[in-house]
Amino acid sequence: MFSFPSPSQGSIQRFALASCKVISNFLYNKRRIAFVMLIVFFLTTVCFPIHAIAAPASTDKDAEILTGDSDLNITAKSAVLIDNTSGRVLYEKNKDKKRIPASITKIMTLFLIFEAIEKGTCHLEDSVSVSEHAASMGGSQVFLEPGETQTVDTMIKCISIASANDAAVAMAEHIAGSETAFVKAMNEKAKQLGMKHTHFKNCNGLDDSIQSGHYSSAYDVALMSRALVTKYPDISKYSTVWMDTITHSTKKGDKEFGLTNTNKLIRTYDGITGLKTGSTSKAKYCLSATACRDHTNLTAVIMGAPDHKVRFSQAASLLDYGFANCTSYVDQAEKIPLKPQKISGAVKETVSVRVQKDFRYTLFGAEQDQTPKRSIQYKKNLTAPVKEGDQIGSVSYSLDGKEIGSLPIYASETLAKAKYPDILQRLLLQALGK
Repeated sequence: MFSFPSPSQGSIQRFALASCKVISNFLYNKRRIAFVMLIVFFLTTVCFPIHAIAAPASTDKDAEILTGDSDLNITAKSAVLIDNTSGRVLYEKNKDKKRIPASITKIMTLFLIFEAIEKGTCHLEDSVSVSEHAASMGGSQVFLEPGETQTVDTMIKCISIASANDAAVAMAEHIAGSETAFVKAMNEKAKQLGMKHTHFKNCNGLDDSIQSGHYSSAYDVALMSRALVTKYPDISKYSTVWMDTITHSTKKGDKEFGLTNTNKLIRTYDGITGLKTGSTSKAKYCLSATACRDHTNLTAVIMGAPDHKVRFSQAASLLDYGFANCTSYVDQAEKIPLKPQKISGAVKETVSVRVQKDFRYTLFGAEQDQTPKRSIQYKKNLTAPVKEGDQIGSVSYSLDGKEIGSLPIYASETLAKAKYPDILQRLLLQALGK
């Protein structure tokens, strides 16, 4: 095969002009010359534009994952978009850069509150007493007074809806005994979640300086946001409320106080599930926005946006991008072809099995044209005894030859080790053809 270099735009135009001169020598009618030149001009400027002779665009599948500022025109200092199902990063800009988190700090505060509720050490109906320290918080607050009491449920409302600094400190003291002890637990949980660029100094984000040791990154905020909405989806019952009220009951009497959500996306974005805003003069405008459509769950984090409108519009752009390029793959548990497994030394010859949940994976970009491959493996040479819930195999899934996830296969019954009478009974039944 012979290959010829692609002609440049200039060479095409020079060829066209030369052609005009040759043609004009044979044609004397001015109208014909003008007509020919018009055709040549059309060919050189319309049919052969510069971009038509440029190198072909890359078809590399990895190029579909955005990683730079120019792709979505994100002007915030840091941003990240992750898939909550797998934790995969779909877009990032300075995702690991340490930033001042402001009130999105409270995402971790809320996580520890819900964790305490799950453990049973805290209950929604518990009464929380407000200390002098908690009541002294400035910034965003619901003006709790020293000695005032509110339920845990009300405090969560105040933190989630109104971003109340005083309520956050009151809850920290209620759960851990002091804000200092609570912040220690926050940093321990951050390590457990893999948040490598985060350190907390308080539970509400009032500290306005990285130098003081209170900082996080867009990716770390996404990690704790994902953990909160995935493990404790009830947070959305609070974080998606637009307006509510609480009642202050103090020595001065009862007084109603209005709460208005600081996250404007809950009124405008389809599928929004939360989560938290934050802003100070140094942190600028921050937002962690979570949303779900057709089983696709995403978290978009914006840090250091120049104003509140930009943080909302750019978070929405990230979510739009994610939903436009993602499809949720679901393999339902009841449709996975599992078989009872042979077991030796048990009162029965086989043990029944099960998986506990559906397998879910978010297909991104070109992956949407493929279907994950399923593979089922069981443990070999199963012997009694086996307890219900023992793992005896796994269902693994792969895409392009790479494993993307798995489900454990459990025994769905308990089988004791066979005793002498059991063996005789089985032999008798076999002899009788039963």
